[in-house]
Amino acid sequence: MGRPSWDSYFIEIAQVVASRSTCLRRQVGAVMVKDRRLLTTGYNGSPTGLAHCRELGCLREKLQVPSGERHELCRGLHAEQNAIIQAAIYGVSIKGATLYCTHFPCSLCAKMLINAGICRLVVAADYPDSLARQLLEEAGIAITPFR
Repeated sequence: MGRPSWDSYFIEIAQVVASRSTCLRRQVGAVMVKDRRLLTTGYNGSPTGLAHCRELGCLREKLQVPSGERHELCRGLHAEQNAIIQAAIYGVSIKGATLYCTHFPCSLCAKMLINAGICRLVVAADYPDSLARQLLEEAGIAITPFR
């Protein structure tokens, strides 16, 4: 068996990171990479020290909120948000980095990624948020679907 490509390698790492997710609806993992070096990771779940949705149930399910809508009605942070926050906590610059993510970002995360200076996005699965794609394309961020 040959060595995996860099995109395959980092997407596989993002998939392992997603296994830490406590979300009941979708497990998402993200890794920030620059110069083929792993900078930060993130998965979706409740803020540090707070009860997880696995313990309390999913508010979005209870309210029957469709996927891709009303992100504020969730106690969890998204994987991309946690990867950005981890960079801030540890003083790691992610400007010019590539984000490898198991799912396409939502529009809120897309705006954060744009302002964080991400230059490339590699995603394994889609997400129903057309505004996110529009914003990322307008910002000139290269989007590579991983299949």
